This record gives sequence, structure tokens and C-alpha cells, in this order.
Amino acid sequence: MFEWAYDGVNASIPRNVGPECANYLSPKRRIIETLFISIFIVIFLVWGYRHINLPTKVSYVNHDRVGRRVLLIIMSLVLGMEIGFKFTSRTVIYILNPCHVTTAVQLYLLAADPSPTVTAIFRIHLNFMNGPLLAYLFPETESRRIFADKAMYYIQHGLMVVIPYYLLRIGGVYNVERLSDMSWSVFSYGINLAYHFWVIQVIALPVQVNLSHMLCAAILDPFEGQYYRVWTFIHQGILCPLLSKLFCYVSNFLLTKFPPTRVKPTLDCALARNNRVEDNERLHEDANTSGNGHTHVN
Repeated sequence: MFEWAYDGVNASIPRNVGPECANYLSPKRRIIETLFISIFIVIFLVWGYRHINLPTKVSYVNHDRVGRRVLLIIMSLVLGMEIGFKFTSRTVIYILNPCHVTTAVQLYLLAADPSPTVTAIFRIHLNFMNGPLLAYLFPETESRRIFADKAMYYIQHGLMVVIPYYLLRIGGVYNVERLSDMSWSVFSYGINLAYHFWVIQVIALPVQVNLSHMLCAAILDPFEGQYYRVWTFIHQGILCPLLSKLFCYVSNFLLTKFPPTRVKPTLDCALARNNRVEDNERLHEDANTSGNGHTHVN
């Protein structure tokens, strides 16, 4: 019934599609691993949700900026072209890959009005920065036969890093927790695991398409073998929060300390319209005086 969504997947690429990939793990092992990981998913989600918190008051100043609208237009075009290529190549199922979902989330962040929900989603999505990194380290473009399709792959993943940096530059509602606060990272990793094991795996298995390598290990996977998903659970559990914290730390340094790129006194401070550091510092002082709550990296 839905063959149009996946019958264009390139079967000539090893471990990309087919019964060999679907049978890489036995049904018994797949069920046991899913149940085992599901226990951690529930723990991560419950513990994280109980410990996450948002600033009670945030300065919603000057969020409607030209750069924000430009990024929204560019990323919308990129995602639209990605979807178009997938429809023409009959590989629509790849839209479910985590990076496309993260891209859609970033479009929401660029378009949505400031709210606590935006802050929460922004903090969660920062823990999905492993996608762009892995995409550049281990590019999977063999199935993209058209040059423009391959170009969109790199442009999309590059923008996935540019957009959160720009939003942190704006500040205000786009703020982050302290580096020592791991609750958002734990909660986000629970969401990440739930999407892979409860959504992607359920869809990928019947159609035998190796979405996000949930059915079989990649050829270049150093942890290839029967336990590759367990190893992935471990090393991505380290990589995801590490990249998120590193991204916030570097952004904080560039935006608040490094003279050539410094634009404001603290990472959470809302950027003034003229981008002058002096005005941003004055705005930050006024916000503190008025009792607005902020979070910052320290």
C-alpha cells in the first residue's frame, strides 16, 4: 500500500534495505534489547521531567529580526527540496530520519512566538546536535544520485548548527540551563531513544528499510556485531549531552567573551536591535533590576 514511500531505496548499498538487514538481529534479541532500552527510556523521561525547570520570567525583546526570517526562509526551502527529492525518488520514508525531524523543530523555533514552550523545545533540541556531526563524519550520500540532492544534504546539516547558534545570539526566550544541570540532557536523550526504538524501529522493520541504522549496523560501524545497538545506546548517551554542553560553552565564549564576536554580556541576555554591546549590557541590567529571571552558562 505504501510502496511508493520506500521502493526507491537503493538496494545496491550494503545493509541499506532488504531481508538480510532486517534479519541482522534475531527477533528474540530485538525484543529483549527493546525492552531493556525501554526501561531506561522511562527512567530518563520520568527523572528528567521531574528535574527540568524553566526561568519564571524571560525578556521577550526584539525577536522579530531579519536574520531570523532569512534563516526561516532558507531552511524552509532546503527542507522543501529535501522532501521533493524524496518524493521523486520514491524514498519518502527517509523523512522520518532524526535530522529531518530536528530540522522541522528548528523551523518551528524560528517561526513561533516566544513562550515557555519555545524555550523547552529549544533546550531539548540542542541535545540532538549529534546528527550534524555524524552526518559530516560519516556522510551517507550514495543513494543521492543528483548533485543538488547531495548538496542539500550538506547544506541542511550545516544549517542545523547555524540556527541554534543564531538563536542563542538573539537570547531571551532562546536560553539554556547551567552547564552543571543535566536534567534537560537526560530528558532529551529519553526522547531520542523513544523515537528510535518506539517509532523508527516499528516503521522500519515491516518495510525492511534501515532507518537510522535501527535494523542493522553500518559497514563502517566500529561496534559492528550483535551488540551494536547496546554500544550505540552507551556512546550516544555520552556524545549527545557532551556535544550539547560543548556547543553551549563555545557559543557562550564567542557571544559574550571573544572580542571579535562578542555582542552581549551573558548568553541569555536578549540582543538589542542595534547589536551594540553597550546597549545589550544596559538591557541586561534593566532586566535584572525588573526581576526577570535568566539562566546562563557558567
